[in-house]
Amino acid sequence: MTGLDPRIDLIASTIRDVPDFPRPGVVFKDITPLLASPQAYRASIEALVDQVPHDIDVVVGMEARGFIFAGPVALHLGAGFVPVRKPGKLPRDVYSQTFDLEYGQDTLTVHRDAIQPGAKVFVVDDILATGGTIGATARLIQDLGADLVHVGVVLELGFLNGRSHLAELGIDRVSSLITV
Repeated sequence: MTGLDPRIDLIASTIRDVPDFPRPGVVFKDITPLLASPQAYRASIEALVDQVPHDIDVVVGMEARGFIFAGPVALHLGAGFVPVRKPGKLPRDVYSQTFDLEYGQDTLTVHRDAIQPGAKVFVVDDILATGGTIGATARLIQDLGADLVHVGVVLELGFLNGRSHLAELGIDRVSSLITV
């Protein structure tokens, strides 16, 4: 890649293509080698932190791979971490959003008291594909009365036009470490 930031080259070198997973014709982007490399994992967390203003109150990560990045980002920013989960995983009253995926539909939930109204929120995920997961999460943040300040992802699948979908939802502060 030979970018200006050597961290990006390191991160990109650890992401592996897995053809025909989870179904024929799909090329899955496997981040597990990135996670297995302490240097690449640290670089991804630091680069995500560098993308956002440091006056964030809460970092939100979505089940399950978003948790892997959002928790450490929250620690670096001195912010709280709020998990957005699949149905049936949270024990108290929740807001929920159903959305379309590349391969079907899914639903995400968040506790109704997870984020205070007016809180500044940074959403972190591993991959931006069609934008369905991030769009649903943004609607949950809106339901809570919080302010979505920025979205940061490790990898963006640009050919799926997820950023355009997010722009249609009014989400225009999106950055990715790597775009393919």
